Amino acid sequence: MLNQEQLMDNQRGVTDCSRCGEKVSAPCFCCAEHCGFYIHKVCAKAPLELNHPFHLNHPLLMQNAPYSSGMYICNFCNKSGHKSVYRCSSCELDFHIKCALFTFNIAENNLKQLEHVALQHPLIPTENGDEKLKDVSNCFGCREPLANYTRFSPCHGFNLHEKCTEIPFKLNHVWHRKHPLLLQFNSERLSCKICCQVTMRRGFVYGCSPCKFVVHIECASQSPLKVIKSTNHEHPFTLLLRQVPFTCDGCGTEGNHVVYSCGACNIIIHKNCISLPRIIKSKWHDHRLLHTYFHHIEDFRVLNCLICHDEVNTEHGSYYCSKCNGIFHVKCALKDKDSYEIVENEDEIEMPNESSIIVIESNDAGEATKIKHFKHMHNLMLGPFVGGYENSCDGCMLPISDPFYYCSECVFFLHKACAELPKMKHVWHHDCKEPLALISDKAFVCKLCWHISNAFAYECCGCKKKTCLRCVIALTPGARTCLKHEHPLFYYTKHNGKCNACGMTTHWGMAIQGAFCCKDCDFVLHLRCFSLPITARHKCDEHLLSLTHHDDNSYSEHHYCDICEGSRDPNYWLYNCATCDTSAHVYCVLGNYSFLKLRSIYEENDHPHPLTFVMKKYYYPDCDKCGEPCEGMALESSKSECKFIVHWDCVVPTSLWG
Repeated sequence: MLNQEQLMDNQRGVTDCSRCGEKVSAPCFCCAEHCGFYIHKVCAKAPLELNHPFHLNHPLLMQNAPYSSGMYICNFCNKSGHKSVYRCSSCELDFHIKCALFTFNIAENNLKQLEHVALQHPLIPTENGDEKLKDVSNCFGCREPLANYTRFSPCHGFNLHEKCTEIPFKLNHVWHRKHPLLLQFNSERLSCKICCQVTMRRGFVYGCSPCKFVVHIECASQSPLKVIKSTNHEHPFTLLLRQVPFTCDGCGTEGNHVVYSCGACNIIIHKNCISLPRIIKSKWHDHRLLHTYFHHIEDFRVLNCLICHDEVNTEHGSYYCSKCNGIFHVKCALKDKDSYEIVENEDEIEMPNESSIIVIESNDAGEATKIKHFKHMHNLMLGPFVGGYENSCDGCMLPISDPFYYCSECVFFLHKACAELPKMKHVWHHDCKEPLALISDKAFVCKLCWHISNAFAYECCGCKKKTCLRCVIALTPGARTCLKHEHPLFYYTKHNGKCNACGMTTHWGMAIQGAFCCKDCDFVLHLRCFSLPITARHKCDEHLLSLTHHDDNSYSEHHYCDICEGSRDPNYWLYNCATCDTSAHVYCVLGNYSFLKLRSIYEENDHPHPLTFVMKKYYYPDCDKCGEPCEGMALESSKSECKFIVHWDCVVPTSLWG
C-alpha cells in the first residue's frame, strides 16, 4: 500500500487504476514486483457482487467491459468507461465502479465513506449580484442547478448536492398509498406520475417497481399549488387529487394522479397542460394552429392528425386550423420544440405566404386561367390536357398532367400545384429556423432524395441546402395518391420495412428514415420511389416507356433488363413498352440525370458562350475535356458556330458529387 508521497516516488508519469480506469491516487496498492499495476484501495475492496439498494431486482456483478469495443456507457453518469464495470445483464445496466459505490454509500447512509470525496462550494455572487454559473447541469437528485448548493463531484459527470445525500431512502406518499416508494435508478425510463415528464435513465427517482410507479424527487417533496391561474383559459384551475385514470382535456392523453379541474367548463387537465400555448405557428402547416379543449364536427367526419395520421378524439384537446380543417394531436404538434413558434400577440394579423403568381384572368368559377409567374418571362395559360405525357413540368420535372399552365410563346409547363407554391415556405423536414426560398435554373442536389436537378427548388436562407419540388410536394402533410395504388398513402416519419417498388428497406439510401404507407393494406413506398416519373424516354425504344408495378410475363427468360441485360425481379417496378415488349430496370432508364432540364442554360462555367444541357443519343462528338465520345448528359455551346462540347461529368461541381 502506498501513501501520496510513496506514490509520487513510484510513479513514472500519470498512472491509471487497473480496475476503474481513472487516474490513480493515494491510498492505493501497487504490485510488489513493480510491473506497473496500480489499484485504488476503494477499488481493491469493492465486492465482486453488489446488492444495491437502488436496484433491488438483481445483484450487480463486477466484470470487464462486456462489449466487443471494450467500452461501455455508465447508466448513471452517462460517461464512457473501458475497465471493470458493475453490470446487471438482466436489465442491461452498466455502472462505473465509483458511481455504484458512491450511490451505495448514500443509500446505506454510510456518509463516513464519503469523507474522501471533495466538496465543491457554490460560487460567490459577483459585485452586480449575478451568479456566474460555472456548471449549468443539474443535480442528479433534486435536478436543481448544481451551483446553488455545495455538491459532490466524485468522478466523471456525476454530480450531487450534499443536501441530497440525506434524503430518505423510503417514502410513504399520498399519491401511492398501496406501497412505500423507494429511492432507485430509473432504469426503465418511466415517466413521473405527477408532472408526466419522462426521466432519463441516469439519476434517482422514487419508485414502486411492482406498480411501475415513479415520481421525481422534487415532485414528491413539493406540495402542489391548490389553485393555478392560466393565461390561456378564462377561469382558474383547482387541484383535484385522484387515484383513478383520467383523460386530459388539454392534450388528450391519460393521467393517473395529479389533476386540475375547471368546474365552470367541466375540464380536467394535467398540471403541465395548463400552460399549453394557445396559438402556435408550426412547420407542419401553412396557417396558425389554435388550441381547443374540444371540437365540434357537424358532419360527423373522422379527423386524423396530420403528423401521425391516427384519429384525433375531438372531445379532448387538439391544435386545429380553422382555415383548412387541419388538426393535430397536442403531443405531435409540440413534440419537437424547433418545429413551432408560440404566437404571443393574438391580435397580430397573420400574413399569408407571398404568392409566386399574379392572376391576370379568371373564369366564372374563380379559377386563374392566365397568370404571371415570377420565375418565367411570359404569361402562362391554364390549358386543356393535350399532348399526353410528352412534356415535363419545369418545376418538378415529372410528366405534365392536368391541371397545368403552359406558355404559348415558348416550351414551358408548370403543374398547377407547382405554380401555386409560395415564394417562401417553412417545411417540417428541414431543421433550420430560417424559411426556404423558391429558386430555379441552378444545378443542385436535393438534400432528401439526392437527385441532381436544375428545375425549381426550395433553398434554405440559412444553410443554403436545397430540396426539390418533388420532395416538398410529396412530404406536404396529408393523404397522397399514387397512380400505382388504389388507396391513399400517408408518410410516416419512422418506418422500417421493405419498399414495394424496389424491394429495399425504407431507410436504405435516404436522408430521412420514413416511408409512404397504406392504412388499408401493406403497401409501402420510399420517398424516391413515390416520386418516380409515370413515363420516361430512353434510346432503347422509340416509344414512351410506362412505369409498371409488376411483370405479368411468367417466362423466366423474359426477366432481364433490356438496357443492362442483367436479371430483373418481376415483382418490383419496371419501365415497359407494351408495343415493343421492352422492359428495363427503373434506374437503367432514368440514369443519374433524369431531372436535369435539357436545352436549359448552365451558367457556372468558364466558357465564353452560354452552355446548354443536351443528351446525345445517336451521334457522339468527342468531349473537349477528356477526348472520349459524349454519350449521355453533356454541355454544348449555344452558339451554332462554336462546336464546344463536354461531358457533364467532366465539369460537374464537387458540391454535386455523391
